[in-house]
Amino acid sequence: MVDRSELMQAALESFPEGLALLDGHGGVAFWNRAAECITGFPSIGTVTRTVPWELEPLLLGHSPEAAGEARSGPRPERGVLVETQHRYGSKLPLMMRTVVLRDPLGEHIGTAVIFHIAEHLDSLPHGESCEESNLEAAQAEIEEQAQSAFDDFTKRGTPLGLLWITVDQAHELRKTHGKRACEMMIERIERTLTHGLRPIEELGRWGDDEFLILSHEASAGSLASNAQVLAGLARTSDFRWWGDRLSLTVSIGAAQAVKTDTLPQLFERAQAAMLVSVHAGGNHITLAPERS
Repeated sequence: MVDRSELMQAALESFPEGLALLDGHGGVAFWNRAAECITGFPSIGTVTRTVPWELEPLLLGHSPEAAGEARSGPRPERGVLVETQHRYGSKLPLMMRTVVLRDPLGEHIGTAVIFHIAEHLDSLPHGESCEESNLEAAQAEIEEQAQSAFDDFTKRGTPLGLLWITVDQAHELRKTHGKRACEMMIERIERTLTHGLRPIEELGRWGDDEFLILSHEASAGSLASNAQVLAGLARTSDFRWWGDRLSLTVSIGAAQAVKTDTLPQLFERAQAAMLVSVHAGGNHITLAPERS
């Protein structure tokens, strides 16, 4: 049987935001993997009695002694902006919240500092490269699958349709809550869409907030009908972040391959249809007209 302390350790390590636990003396008692990725500072060497000077704006002043009763009340729901420094020298704006930790008798025993990257630093080398690499790999994989499916279409006549999907709330969430919140929302949508796939369909990540679905539906009407089903599933996938509950919707462009298509033309028609759905206000399905 797994020890409860091991479960707690695993939960804290897998927490999607940076998480630092400060002990009763203000020392760093815990530093999770997300904190390592965001700041560049590994847990080894950070979990000490001395806070690295680069992290002082984030961690100093938030110990129980400095927090006091004034900090025991609710924080702003979306946190406050602090600027610290990445291990490799880049300026690092972070959205941060603190939670005072108390024992059953109400005494301060420490502080939790929760943080994620502020939007305008997404391009700096603070650990996001691993996500970018994953995205590039996903794009390469779905592109290879698309080429194989298109070859089957041209050589054997296997039906091929393409759904180009974008998440309507992604841009606003990235701007107001940060990149990590947006990425978690995209992962929620991806899981939901995956559950709605048919055996004749393949899903792949195509952009920061976009997906492609390769389908072997026999007709454009069937392709559009299943797009409606997937859009309905997305609407059931609400997302919560720091108390906010967001209703999610997707805009979808659907294109059925015809003999006069090249693969880039099929992509262009699906993307153009998706943009029509976006410009219609989102939460919309558009079927691209067939090429003559």
